[in-house]
Amino acid sequence: MRKALLGIVSKSTSPLKTMMIIALAMTFVFGDVASSLAARQAAIVVDAKTGKVLYSADANGRRYPASLTKMMTLYLTFEAMAKGKISRNTPVVFSAKASAEAPTKLGVKPGGSVTVETAILSIVTKSANDSATALGEMLGGNETTFARMMTAKARALGMNGTVFRNANGLPDPGQFTTARDMATLGIALREHFPQYYGYFSQRSFLYGRQRINGHNRLLGRIKGVDGIKTGYTRASGFNLVSSVSDGNRRIVGVVMGGTSGGSRDNQMASLINTYLPRASTRGGGDLVAKAGGNNPITALAKVLLPKHDAPTPDDKPVIAQDDVTVAEDATVAEDDTAQAGEAAPVVKTRKVKTVIVSAPQVATAQVVAAYAEPTPAAVDPVNTASVPSGWAIQVASSPKQSEAQAFLDKTTKQAPKVLADASGFTVAFDKDGVTYYRARFGGFGSKTAAWKACTALKKKNIECYAVQQ
Repeated sequence: MRKALLGIVSKSTSPLKTMMIIALAMTFVFGDVASSLAARQAAIVVDAKTGKVLYSADANGRRYPASLTKMMTLYLTFEAMAKGKISRNTPVVFSAKASAEAPTKLGVKPGGSVTVETAILSIVTKSANDSATALGEMLGGNETTFARMMTAKARALGMNGTVFRNANGLPDPGQFTTARDMATLGIALREHFPQYYGYFSQRSFLYGRQRINGHNRLLGRIKGVDGIKTGYTRASGFNLVSSVSDGNRRIVGVVMGGTSGGSRDNQMASLINTYLPRASTRGGGDLVAKAGGNNPITALAKVLLPKHDAPTPDDKPVIAQDDVTVAEDATVAEDDTAQAGEAAPVVKTRKVKTVIVSAPQVATAQVVAAYAEPTPAAVDPVNTASVPSGWAIQVASSPKQSEAQAFLDKTTKQAPKVLADASGFTVAFDKDGVTYYRARFGGFGSKTAAWKACTALKKKNIECYAVQQ
């Protein structure tokens, strides 16, 4: 059609007619481009309390996940922490492969290390590719095995349209997902790991003397948004998964294939404003897979993957649905994962003093025992100082989880301003053979912040105390 239109133009054609023909041809050109980009876009909004789909646009269409891949890397990291295989202070050693990953990244040299918590924070804020690879190698022994673990866990959670090939989301034609699957993963992260979910609301952290800002611009812009992850490559477009709550309702939205970071953010904001009021105020059905032995992918994984972490799906825990309101903060630069071969943004960093120590000095013995490959004999730990994200306020303890949850809801209503930036959750523990449930609010950036909030609660006759998790 375009060739036919342009073929009409000849030397004898008047200038005015020529301009009209060219304008019509350009309309077709730009129309084709717009159609191509629109074909890449997908979106979904899910009621996180009931699992009901409130909005869907090509939600089952295959898409490249880009940095949304790191959500699964963090899921498996949280799982290892919850099982006691690693702690937030466990050193994560960077191999030559991890150090060589394309920006964005922390820039740790081969043989260097950071703590698990620093790696998590760098992924949540900076979307650090090197940290994701280093975590994957630690948890799986190598990234290939870890990618199998990621895919097997995806199947266990009901993410049947997803295959992972690496830990960071850098371009791989064999790595794909769907908007629906990413919504499932977003819901599972909060449901299964409420004690760690507060990391996703972190908007900056200190790395040495450098403050690293995050990429999620909806944090602080839209009330109730508490994460989760942005992503971008040329092939994927601009992606975003967001979790939002107004106290009584909670939704998870996914936008994939946006034409720009701004348009993607605006689309998500529109979806939130439209569908959050339509979400249920009551709990509902199961949202992710429970443990079971009938999944052939899971059975295969038990053979292929390291015995220490065969990805048998966890039972879905029941937790309190909480009200999260993020305070305003400065706008930060857009992410995300630079596509291999593309010009990546230059990040200026300061040199951080390092100290050479031996493996026993960094307590890697338990890591070697838990994972497939031992850490190197010598590591180069980077001294870091992150904004603490492990402080919480405990307001009650009960032998019934329903009572602990009810106390969270009651406390939220009594002190909505005090707990505006907090996330409510329950933690089970055993005492004298009896299981009890602690009712806590997490997400405080420091001990001082937790104490201050607790003092404000006590003024409202709500007993509490600050605790580091």
